[in-house]
Amino acid sequence: MWAASCLASCCASCACSACQSVVGGISRRSARIAYCGLFALSLVLSWVLREVAAPLLESIPWINHFHKTPDREWFETDAVLRVSLGNFVFFTILAVLMMGIKDQKDPRDRIHHGGWMAKIVCWCIIVFLMFFVPNGFVSFYESISKFGSGLFLLVQVVLLLDFVHSWNDNWVQRDEQFWYMALLIVSLVCYLATFSFSGLLFHWFTPSGHDCGLNTFFIVLTLILVFAFAVVALHPKINGSLLPASVISLYCMYLCYSGLSSEPRDYECNGLHNHSQAVSTGSLALGLTTTVLSVVYSAVRAGSSTTLLSPPSSPRASSDKPLLPFSKADEQEDKKKDEARPVSYSYSFFHLIFSLASMYSAMLLTGWSTSVGESGKLVDVGWPSVWVRIVTQWATATLFVWSLVAPILFPDREF
Repeated sequence: MWAASCLASCCASCACSACQSVVGGISRRSARIAYCGLFALSLVLSWVLREVAAPLLESIPWINHFHKTPDREWFETDAVLRVSLGNFVFFTILAVLMMGIKDQKDPRDRIHHGGWMAKIVCWCIIVFLMFFVPNGFVSFYESISKFGSGLFLLVQVVLLLDFVHSWNDNWVQRDEQFWYMALLIVSLVCYLATFSFSGLLFHWFTPSGHDCGLNTFFIVLTLILVFAFAVVALHPKINGSLLPASVISLYCMYLCYSGLSSEPRDYECNGLHNHSQAVSTGSLALGLTTTVLSVVYSAVRAGSSTTLLSPPSSPRASSDKPLLPFSKADEQEDKKKDEARPVSYSYSFFHLIFSLASMYSAMLLTGWSTSVGESGKLVDVGWPSVWVRIVTQWATATLFVWSLVAPILFPDREF
């Protein structure tokens, strides 16, 4: 007995030491990756509880206080929403705390980059406390999550537009024949994939013998958008390129597929009903991967706010300075070290992205909280999921065309 207790205490001590060493190894540069890891952990926890926590939630009186016990799917959805709510509260608190930080001398800068053991403990406590929240509050969070998820999808679209335009500008600025050929090849590959994809969509979602006018409308409209992107991008008055147009075309075709594949499995025009579970699992994996990548990319791109926080320095200013005695030069060097360095990105916006992503991941895992009854265990299936994808496609098309046309309509503004 003594040996067992001694062994248990040794194991606990080793585990604590390992955790402290891992947490202590999180440097300033890796803080953003650590936040992404914590967010990924919340997704794993949501998925696990969705699968195994229903019997436990059924036995909790302040959750299951109904005259008639709801279906198992209700408790699975409730578990996901409560973990998501805890994640949302945690990152929203950090977003509020980090508002207005402009330099690294702000004491809150240490909170953002350090104290990881305390932050992990706080995250665990907040998530745990969410299982004591009344059902009415969770239902209210479910309702606002639909709007928060829409905002996150818009952020995804803006990030994608920023990425493709930056990619195109980077290759064009090199002004070499090789990179021009690379632009052409990538554009052609994207267009080939787009039109091949459209053929598969007609095959899968417009079966003969059924009235599938809505699916046909979605696919044809997507093809019209593809041609419209190319026409606008190649217009003589617009400083556009085929690369962004081709990448956005492929993304819009993917959104069309994602929307059509989310149609209920008993819908006669959904040709994927024979592979419902596989498609659902694949859609979930792809959706969660896209969510994590979007969060990571937004964290990296947030560094563009540096120019708003620190004025540009003139490179000639240092060379034009008069030579100073060694002691005075040392004094100025010490002053530079003491000067507050501006932060490299907006901490508040960074955490806000995680808050919105928490809402979106909950909607993804629960089929937007309305399709569990009609689709059972399937993920991201139902008409709400369909229209979310289609509206996202329309928003993507609108923003892309606006990014091309706006510099002409408002030449005095910088876009």
